[in-house]
Amino acid sequence: MPTTRPRHTITETPTVQAALDELRSKLGKSERIDFAELVTLGARVKTRRLADRSEEARRARREMIDWILNGNGPEVDLEAAAEVKRLGLIARYDDE
Repeated sequence: MPTTRPRHTITETPTVQAALDELRSKLGKSERIDFAELVTLGARVKTRRLADRSEEARRARREMIDWILNGNGPEVDLEAAAEVKRLGLIARYDDE
């Protein structure tokens, strides 16, 4: 079918085949794999992973590790945190 959009070809290497076979076993024989959906989902996951490689993300992870290992994190108002959690749970249930 003619198109102006780029086309892509996928070879089922052993690794790709194993992943697709696992998906096929979950889908059953009647449902076909939607490769466009797989590419979209995979691209979004990869984008998030790449974003996590930023210097800002690394710095935040190092800071959090330091807080956990050395107990020198910011002071936390546990009552305020509980209130935020409670209000968040209420708001989430109201939306359903």
